[in-house]
Amino acid sequence: MGLEHALPLDALADVAATARSSGVTRPIFHSDRVGGIYAGQVSVDHRKSHGLYLTPIPVADFMANQVTATRDTLRVLDPAAGAGILLCAVVESLVQRPHHTCHVELVAYEVDPELVKILGEVLRDLQMWAIGHRVEITYEIICRDFVLEHASALRSMGGFFPHLRSEKAFDLVIANPPYFKLNKADPRAQAAAAVVHGQPNIYGLFMAVGAAMLKDGGEFIFITPRSFASGPYFRAFREHFFACIRPQAVHVFGSRRDAFSRDAVLQENVILKGIREDDWPARKGAKLMTISSSQGVRDLETPDQRVVSIDSVLDLKSREKVLRLPVSDAEDELVQIVDSWPGSLKIYGLQISTGPVVPFRATAFVEKVGSVPGSHVPLLWMNHVRSMAVRWPLGRHKPEYIKHVPESQPLLVPNRNYVLLRRFSAKEEERRLVAGPYLARSSQALMVGLENHLNYVYRPGGTLTEDETFGLAALFNSSLLDTYFRTTNGNTQVSATELRTMPLPPREIIVAIGRRARALGGALGDIDALVLELTGTMQVREKAVARG
Repeated sequence: MGLEHALPLDALADVAATARSSGVTRPIFHSDRVGGIYAGQVSVDHRKSHGLYLTPIPVADFMANQVTATRDTLRVLDPAAGAGILLCAVVESLVQRPHHTCHVELVAYEVDPELVKILGEVLRDLQMWAIGHRVEITYEIICRDFVLEHASALRSMGGFFPHLRSEKAFDLVIANPPYFKLNKADPRAQAAAAVVHGQPNIYGLFMAVGAAMLKDGGEFIFITPRSFASGPYFRAFREHFFACIRPQAVHVFGSRRDAFSRDAVLQENVILKGIREDDWPARKGAKLMTISSSQGVRDLETPDQRVVSIDSVLDLKSREKVLRLPVSDAEDELVQIVDSWPGSLKIYGLQISTGPVVPFRATAFVEKVGSVPGSHVPLLWMNHVRSMAVRWPLGRHKPEYIKHVPESQPLLVPNRNYVLLRRFSAKEEERRLVAGPYLARSSQALMVGLENHLNYVYRPGGTLTEDETFGLAALFNSSLLDTYFRTTNGNTQVSATELRTMPLPPREIIVAIGRRARALGGALGDIDALVLELTGTMQVREKAVARG
């Protein structure tokens, strides 16, 4: 895992010396600069495979300021240390306190051997700097895979993540872990089978093992994607994690671009601060947490904040144990209104499924030209579905036809009324839910093909009325349900499981919305106002839009 054209260590030392001579005395500046130089030299593939997205200084400072431990000696772990920017931020924060810690033991894991060399130089610099502030720093750098090193913490599930021996456990675990999906055959994924379902994202494994490394009362501070907070893939993780980590604060970034803009990362990020406290939900007494938010890094020093009951955003008695993150009182009120609705797809006898056509497995049937009706039927993809519209054909590069032959029959669905939803939203899109009404009368074909990146709502053994079709599509496209979905979901993937249980208003309201939506012709602004009017939530939504 060598690095071509890497900046030599003596050159890194020159960078540090230049920084100090120019009056830049904070070790974090040195860490940020040399880490940035290294990240700029390695390939994009290298950064992706290592999840190498360096923490910006303001984010590192914000995380370090969450630390409240006051012991004379602190053991601090960073399981994905990179160039050491979080460890620098923690030490710098500690020395600024009136009665600061005297001795800090740092343990840093990093799997990239070249980055380990840089990390060693940064921590030596930090150690020398701390001496001038009457703080003794000792550190250990471990160039091994953190998850595999402590895989027993994932396999030994006894209700909680098992503790280390007290002398080995940590007062603080702080991290910006890598994030990328693991192949099911990866030994780390196999070790985590009890914690994370399916094809896990590695950051969840870092969170799980990090929780196991803490002492009772130890602090957990991670910046991660928001996707752990909801969805079926992380359900088992949430069950075990929130049984032993009591959340104290969550910070939500409004912008997907800003937190890691240097690396051009589009990701919905949160910073979670928690305390290791086994079986805390069973204890009596008020349990509060802070939800803060900023648009990005620039306004991180002046975030909006609200204190909420943990029970109001994390229902640990429910099966899914979703962590909701409404960032304003108005959003909280909207969530409560939607939760009060009596219906759901399941209650109304409707079903939602994923399109059965996987193009690379159906190459014998999918084609760019065809005859409808006749030898072919329409094949609909995500790009055919717009808000309140389904447009086919588009005449673009993707095949838009699928052969109607006996062999392709299992891939097709009857030509009926459906609500089509994109399973994935582009990360920069304003709305998470994008739904279009598909009407059977739009095609003379007996069947239709739905590509695998679409979800579709239907009535088993029957068909949706056109008013139901338009009404459901309008609801899914509304700012009301988009706000609800965003408070409970941090994924770009729109899960059929979550839509299946999402609350819906009474059926007569859905039909009324659909009847009037058909007359509006699909203009999204008009549709949004219509949904807010007929569900009685216009004033609450206006408060949510006007927050801040």
